[in-house]
Amino acid sequence: MTKLSVNINKIATLRNSRGGNTPNVVQFAKDVQRFGAQGVTVHPRPDERHIRYQDTRDLKSEVYTEFNVEGNPVKSFMDLVLEVKPTQVTLVPDAVDALTSNAGWDTIKNKAFLTEVITEFKSHGIRTSIFVDPVLEMIEGAKIIGADRVELYTESFAHQYSLGNEKAIKPFTKAAELSNELGIGVNAGHDLSLDNIKFFKENIPGLLEVSIGHALISESLYLGIENVVQMYLQRLK
Repeated sequence: MTKLSVNINKIATLRNSRGGNTPNVVQFAKDVQRFGAQGVTVHPRPDERHIRYQDTRDLKSEVYTEFNVEGNPVKSFMDLVLEVKPTQVTLVPDAVDALTSNAGWDTIKNKAFLTEVITEFKSHGIRTSIFVDPVLEMIEGAKIIGADRVELYTESFAHQYSLGNEKAIKPFTKAAELSNELGIGVNAGHDLSLDNIKFFKENIPGLLEVSIGHALISESLYLGIENVVQMYLQRLK
């Protein structure tokens, strides 16, 4: 079964919009694990507009499943990850002012930099995943730089699938097949939802983990968080 990691950034966004500590980010992480999620994901950005660095520290002792911390490996982020030592760090090349992640790494042009970063994290026992577009050369580059996993950036699939274009899955299937051949684990995330997750999972060989936040939280406004987590788990079997 593909693991479900719930990205809780949107819970922090809601909290920050009002001040105080409601909703409680740590309690929400504990709850989604209790409801069956096999992981918790956070993506702290330097401006701390949603998940704060301190949230990441507070969550460390409460995430008893898999803790995935995403972000651009600037110095402050690297220091945070090395302090918290999550199960997995996912490297994402988002600009400081990016609204959300919008592109994968060029693992060839950034070979030297990424190799250094990944080596540092792995030396501390942290599994490394790198956010990439479904481009075979980028998968090959991920192997060269020493990444344990790739996270396939799935926005293009989600958009095309919503228009009825099921063929949009093909480059993702090929990227996963190559990853499997190279011995790299396959994760995926961005705009995956209850509408498309079953089809995606069925067409991605060896899919280990999906990280879902925006859609899952939005769906929960109507259906309830416990129910939605269970719905995802059923689709991921």
